[in-house]
Order: sequence, then structure tokens, then C-alpha cells
Amino acid sequence: MKMWKNLLFMDPSSPMMEQMIMFHDHTMMIIMMITVMVMYTIMYIMMNKLINMMINQEQMIEMIWTILPALFLIMVALPSIRILYLIEEMSEPMLTFKSIGNQWFWSYEYSDFKKIEFESFMKPNKMENIRIMETDNRLILPMKTKIRMITTSTDVIHSWTIQSLGIKVDSMPGRINQAKMLISRPGIYFGQCSEICGANHSFMPIMIESINFKYFIKWMKNF
Repeated sequence: MKMWKNLLFMDPSSPMMEQMIMFHDHTMMIIMMITVMVMYTIMYIMMNKLINMMINQEQMIEMIWTILPALFLIMVALPSIRILYLIEEMSEPMLTFKSIGNQWFWSYEYSDFKKIEFESFMKPNKMENIRIMETDNRLILPMKTKIRMITTSTDVIHSWTIQSLGIKVDSMPGRINQAKMLISRPGIYFGQCSEICGANHSFMPIMIESINFKYFIKWMKNF
């Protein structure tokens, strides 16, 4: 969970989030390199006294400042396109669940094994609860399992978001969107609706509990 004064990313809990953090670091290194080069050039131009007002063109410089930006863009674009394909592609998911956004709570459906439906409301703000983050019914999912989520909405646009898993999917009325996830380790993961959807937008949290697949099957049998 995101804590106070944490300026960095949350610890990644899925391969997709790890890829996004690596891409962020890669892009930031390129941006820092460009910034240093531009600052050096500006300082050099301001401080040197070599001025030639008769120069009309310089083919070599123009070629350099055309080729270099193109190379930088390619260095950013190629890993970005790769991650975009990784986000969408999944072969043979082992589990599918449905998330439905409502004003202002989430409802979930499991239909692969047997029909399981429940609603997830925010818990009241008490000392033993994490403020506006805990729910009365957790979404139980198995770890190290290919999972497909399909989401929609009954009223307005919502957004189902878990930061540590690298997932943000819009839940839109009259439309079904899908996302994939693969949770790396057991634990409890928190998220919130990330689309302004009305007066109580900030009071519809998401709470996932990731468990072993064997215990997940046992939970479904006892539901």
C-alpha cells in the first residue's frame, strides 16, 4: 500500500508492473541525458565569445540535431510498444472474473467454476481499519495464475485500479473492457476507483487478497 512520503513506485507485485518500472527508469535516463546536453549547450553559447555573424548554414550540425532526436525517440518507442502488447496479450487464462462498477461500490462475479456473486463496500472508518481502503468483502484471487478480468459499469464511467499490479481499466456502461494480471506473491493489495464518478468517488476502494491456488479452490467450495 502507498504510504506517506513515499515518492517512489510501490513494490511491484506482478511482472507487468516490474516491466513498467524498468521502462520508467530507462526513459528517465534518456531524459536526464537530453537535459544535460541541452544545459551544456546553452551554457557554452552564453559564456563563449566566439561569434561569427556571417555563418548562414552548417550541414553537419543540422544533420546531428536531426538524427539524435530520432534515435532518442526510437529508444523510447520500441520498449513502449513492447509493453503495450504485453498489457493486452494473454494466452489461455486459467481464471476469469467480472468487476461491475456502481455508484459507489464494486460488485464481483466468478462464473468459471460456479456462480459466485458478491458486493464490496467500503468499511466504516474505525481505529482498526485502514481509512477508506478496506472493504467488507475482499476479492480473493490465486497467485501465480493467469487471470483475466472483464469489467463494465451500471451507471457512469469508473476505473478499476491496483497500482502495485500495474492495472488501470475503465469500467464503462454498455461496454466490456478486459485486462490481464498475474500476481507474483501472496498478500493484500489495495486500490481505488481512478475516474471521478460522483460525490462519493473516493469511497469505493478495491481490496484484493492473493492466496495459494489450493486455498482458492477451497474458498470457492466453501462460499
